[in-house]
Amino acid sequence: MPHKTIRQVFTWVFALLAFLLGAHTVNAAPSCSPLLSQTFPRLQDEVPQNLCQYQGKVVLVVNTASFCGFTSQYEGLEKVYAKYKDRGLVVLGFPSNDFGQQEPGSNKEIADFCKNTYDVKFPMFSKSSVSGSNPNPLFKMLIAKTGTTPKWNFYKYLIDRNGNVVDSYGSMTKPTSSSITAEIEKLLGEKSP
Repeated sequence: MPHKTIRQVFTWVFALLAFLLGAHTVNAAPSCSPLLSQTFPRLQDEVPQNLCQYQGKVVLVVNTASFCGFTSQYEGLEKVYAKYKDRGLVVLGFPSNDFGQQEPGSNKEIADFCKNTYDVKFPMFSKSSVSGSNPNPLFKMLIAKTGTTPKWNFYKYLIDRNGNVVDSYGSMTKPTSSSITAEIEKLLGEKSP
């Protein structure tokens, strides 16, 4: 076989493999729900993260603050995350200064506080507004879907594997409470279609 023909065969085979692998990847990826079809900067380095990476997981969204009477809930959030993450739960934290000016620091200060004080390992995103006239897009959708606006720091929304809001919980409800963990257990037992 001439050298040019071998090169053409390899090029054709490589193109076919790339097409087949690409088609498989496109077909295998679950579609992203409108609720999760958003991008936010990560807290520690402000690198944009698309929430579609959490499609197919049970998601607990919480607005956080470093200087609040409920700040110790970071410990419970981390405990719930550690217990259920391998089964498909993710906790997403959104620091906000909306309530009582209890999150005044920079993203770096907040990230350092979360790591050094509570060893937070669940995903945290840059400080943003979660209520009022201009909440971030995720909270705007959560508020619209539930009719419930966060009343204070550490308000929680639970989302199923299909990207549907299941319930919301006030600041007084601890992440480790049976009302939240029982629902998480139930949702983790359900498979997405």
